[in-house]
Amino acid sequence: MAEKQYDFTHVPKRQGNSIKWGVLKEKELPMWIAEMDFKIAPEIMASMEEKLKVAAFGYESVPAEYYKAVADWEEIEHRARPKEDWCVFASGVVPAISAMVRQFTSPGDQILVQEPVYNMFYSVIEGNGRRVISSDLIYENSKYSVNWADLEEKLATPSVRMMVFCNPHNPIGYAWSEEEVKRIAELCAKHQVLLISDEIHGDLVLTDEDITPAFTVDWDAKNWVVSLISPSKTFNLAALHAACAIIPNPDLRARAGESFFLAGIGEPNLLAIPAAIAAYEEGHDWLRELKQVLRDNFAYAREFLAKEVPEVKVLDSNASYLAWVDISALGMNAEDFCKYLREKTGLIISAGNGYRGNGHEFVRINLACPKELVIDGMQRLKQGVLNLNN
Repeated sequence: MAEKQYDFTHVPKRQGNSIKWGVLKEKELPMWIAEMDFKIAPEIMASMEEKLKVAAFGYESVPAEYYKAVADWEEIEHRARPKEDWCVFASGVVPAISAMVRQFTSPGDQILVQEPVYNMFYSVIEGNGRRVISSDLIYENSKYSVNWADLEEKLATPSVRMMVFCNPHNPIGYAWSEEEVKRIAELCAKHQVLLISDEIHGDLVLTDEDITPAFTVDWDAKNWVVSLISPSKTFNLAALHAACAIIPNPDLRARAGESFFLAGIGEPNLLAIPAAIAAYEEGHDWLRELKQVLRDNFAYAREFLAKEVPEVKVLDSNASYLAWVDISALGMNAEDFCKYLREKTGLIISAGNGYRGNGHEFVRINLACPKELVIDGMQRLKQGVLNLNN
């Protein structure tokens, strides 16, 4: 086993205007929002420090090196190389989805999702005057699956113009299989529904499986897909605002690029490009070590809760650093439980209600932090559940 090179044991001090750490009461522990509590890779820091030496903060463009770095990364990490001219820069995955919702659909159209799913999907769909239609995931025996008959029936609805797909799926932490991705893409193509695939957690598959990027499906379906990737989750770079849409169909690509321009999300900030290139070209070793840390954290959380708090269950998952935890045995709505837990123990986690579907019976816990914080968080969760039962 290779010797470890990187520091995954210290939490950067992030008070001030940090969304996660800036507004805490004494002794509170935030384990909710999807960002990591690790220092970023030193290779990325070095690239940004070098850029700052220029001492000029004018407008930036997207160089060809960025798209080459994206293609190199996808090829090395996921064995699938997109053509570099398929790639379009955007300053974020969610802003890109919002821009494409406005470009490719009309007010009143329906956009399909699979609940429970990332809450920001609802914001960009409904906030743009479109309607959410869900083909809810089936939940049986502590596992989720696609309701294929329901999915096709809803894709065939004339008012459904787009599907926003999450792969790996947030919040359940599941990277869909190659067969599942291809089947979904083929159904979308069959019914002429644009498939927007949010693959922002795609680098964080923790098992031997790998993500199947939407841009790799067969050509008939490929003409109807957009893959969205970003280094923001993989390397904890959310505030740098860098993402990429991979769009094989040239007509879709031109219209998507136009939508990014009109939305003001097609131009990078000073540090987005050097940081992203460094991440994609030099971040492979850092990611490998990170994934082992996450595997260890998940193993600890699952073992601890199974032994100490059997009323709650961490679902088996294969991707992301977000644990999806079934609290249905507590007989308490997730929002009420999270409020109670924060008040009584100081632990801050995400209620599943905002993800809709059966999310009211779940909480989401961020395990991307040093082991000592995972241990602290699990102890607080245990204490909270014990107090409920007394």
